[in-house]
Amino acid sequence: MTTRPDLAPEPGLSRDEMEALQREIATAAVFEDDFAFDDEAIAPSRRDDQQSTLSDSSAAAASPDDDDRHALENPPIVAGVDQSFIDDDRALSAVVAMQAGEVIERVHAVTPLEIPYVPGLLAFREGGPILAALEELSVDPDLLLFDGSGRIHFRQAGIATHVGVVRDVPSVGVAKSLLCGEPADSTENLPAGTRVPIEANSRVDAPDGTLLGYAVQTRQYDSPDRYINPLYVSPGHRVGPETAADVVQALSSQYKLPEPVRLADSYADEAKSLVE
Repeated sequence: MTTRPDLAPEPGLSRDEMEALQREIATAAVFEDDFAFDDEAIAPSRRDDQQSTLSDSSAAAASPDDDDRHALENPPIVAGVDQSFIDDDRALSAVVAMQAGEVIERVHAVTPLEIPYVPGLLAFREGGPILAALEELSVDPDLLLFDGSGRIHFRQAGIATHVGVVRDVPSVGVAKSLLCGEPADSTENLPAGTRVPIEANSRVDAPDGTLLGYAVQTRQYDSPDRYINPLYVSPGHRVGPETAADVVQALSSQYKLPEPVRLADSYADEAKSLVE
């Protein structure tokens, strides 16, 4: 449900008005953990570990408390969001909702494209179609993962931040390339599991050195001749940078992309073939 329609991306605005709205979005965004779910229950492997720990404790005459039982019995719903384009005039937004590693719902929406792609203004091109697709969901996601940036953005308001604030849902941006900011160290040929801080520089509306997110290496080849580039993970809304990186790593056990985003990408192509 849209809770801040006044902040929804309007493609008819001038560029100055769009950038002003993004600064307002960044001010409204919360770049720290502010959610009610157990983030360690997001990934099935983590839930299995928890279950094993609880079983061991039970064997020792201890029992899980109500909070632990609730987390195990009601794992968070994580939705991956991705976009495809049918032609120059129409976008298809796909959402795949997962719970405990299982797909529980897939929806999509086809909407007109009203402006061309402009770096830094992606939400005004794709935000409307994405909001339309999210309205099709019958479940309420606890967390949204976007194929796009969150706080790693010129005005700290990438598409994950913009949509997250409009819907007031915890959100994370997962980008394949670095839009702005500066890695604190080299990001080339990183070992799997490595994360490198991405800090604000002169291209970002934030003090130099502000932690925007992380370059997260989810997978890597066992070869000196080939390497996989990292993902650029940043808070969208109501999630801190460490948790954002933790979640993406936990959900990317077999593939580079976190599973909800990977499946949304696949579903976008599938749905596109049905409407072309």
